[in-house]
Amino acid sequence: MTGVKKEQVHDITMKTLQRQRLIRAITRNWQVYLMLLPVIIYYVIFHYGPMYGLQIAFKNYNPVLGFWKSPWRGFSHFERFFSSYNASRVIVNTLALSLLSMIFNFPLTIILALMINELRSQRFKKIVQTVTYAPHFISVVVVISMMILFTHADRGIVNFAIRALGGETIRFMERTEWFRPLYIISALWQELGYGAIIYIAALANIDQELLEAACIDGAGRLRRIWHVNIPGIMPTVITMLILKAGSIMTVGHEKVFLMQNPLNLQTSEIISTYAYRIGIVNNQMSFASAVTFFNSVVNCILLMTVNRISKKVSDTALW
Repeated sequence: MTGVKKEQVHDITMKTLQRQRLIRAITRNWQVYLMLLPVIIYYVIFHYGPMYGLQIAFKNYNPVLGFWKSPWRGFSHFERFFSSYNASRVIVNTLALSLLSMIFNFPLTIILALMINELRSQRFKKIVQTVTYAPHFISVVVVISMMILFTHADRGIVNFAIRALGGETIRFMERTEWFRPLYIISALWQELGYGAIIYIAALANIDQELLEAACIDGAGRLRRIWHVNIPGIMPTVITMLILKAGSIMTVGHEKVFLMQNPLNLQTSEIISTYAYRIGIVNNQMSFASAVTFFNSVVNCILLMTVNRISKKVSDTALW
């Protein structure tokens, strides 16, 4: 019993010392913490405050009655979603788009960064960077308009080339099997260069002495990339992979919504567009909130799981 009491006293003493150190650090650096205050206020108001409205996922929300007076429904909205035909379809479509985008976008972004880093001419490197970065700053509406014009059945340049080669006209935007390829190709064109920025920055921080030592040992360019550059950016790659895994159920709503039409709805309907149609168009806010709440919970679980696995395997993690 005496040993237990001594351990408790020791724990209390350590906590008291830690608290005193924290108070001293805040007092000594109060200007820094004061600068942090607007950021904290922003997150409290715009990120944590809206969580108050999550309760409508468990209620039959009525705007007239408000949050508290709306009748409680429990998990009925979740049961309705999972028992419906649309549940499996929108979940599969969301996962398919997200995973396919990650499979193609993630490695190609790293490869592009490695290729740009190996360019010796600084002028040519700047030209390549500008050309690959520029599409990111084009509006999604403009990108989809360009895609519709290029793939138009009668006047599109893509179908013009297909007919010139002896093929038949393809109505790309009306075919369910073409929705995902068009989404991924346009995403690669728009985001590949911009996504490479963080890896180019990581490559710039690699110790040049390691590269010089590899050159002295006779390592060629490919061996330097494989044994020096890739291991050097691996912590950044793992961190970005964890973040990607945490948003695997979140696909760009605006782009999918603009590409969507009644003919390709079978593969284009994802969780975010489904929630929009049910919640805003059909005015079923509680049901739509339940769907998006499920989406957020899955993302959170995936983020924590991948982070935990990464921490055990590579010692690189977000926390």
